[in-house]
Amino acid sequence: QVQLVESGGGLVQPGGSLRLSCAASGFTFGASGMSWVRQAPGKGLEWVSTISGNGAITNYADSVKGRFTISRDNAKNMLYLRMNSLKPEDTAVYYCGKLSRYSRTVVTGPPESQGTQVTVSS
Repeated sequence: QVQLVESGGGLVQPGGSLRLSCAASGFTFGASGMSWVRQAPGKGLEWVSTISGNGAITNYADSVKGRFTISRDNAKNMLYLRMNSLKPEDTAVYYCGKLSRYSRTVVTGPPESQGTQVTVSS
């Protein structure tokens, strides 16, 4: 049974930084590409970033490229998203998920985890 638990969100001023974490269990983490998606108030799920199973390949939405960095620690079954130069439009609930559900071209179904709220406001 896939279990994903996000953490690290909070309230931050524009220009600030946060690091999100995702603890994964119930599947072979190191063999799975993983993604971050987000949902802003009143909007649908938006793909943010993807990383390959070994961490060698990463992709980013144009809206976050150059500001966000996705990474993983397969020894700890952890996925991360470092977010710098945050903007008010980054305000959303952030979710992690397997690449099979969330990619640049496909966003499949509602999240299966609780997500973590990121609010960027002065």
